[in-house]
Amino acid sequence: MFGLGTGEIIIIFIVILLLFGGRKIPEVARGLGKGIREFKKAKEGFEESLNEAIEEKEEKKSDEKK
Repeated sequence: MFGLGTGEIIIIFIVILLLFGGRKIPEVARGLGKGIREFKKAKEGFEESLNEAIEEKEEKKSDEKK
């Protein structure tokens, strides 16, 4: 996982725990999850519109050949 070993992951977790405290971690995780979901939605929407534009251009090309 990203070239991190168990020791590094434990140290990162301890630093996060010290920075945010035990009560804030669930809130931070929820916010991070929401952010990731929004990013995925935006990415999927962009890919969909890009694919539609490509298909539209291909249809236009095929109509011009006929």
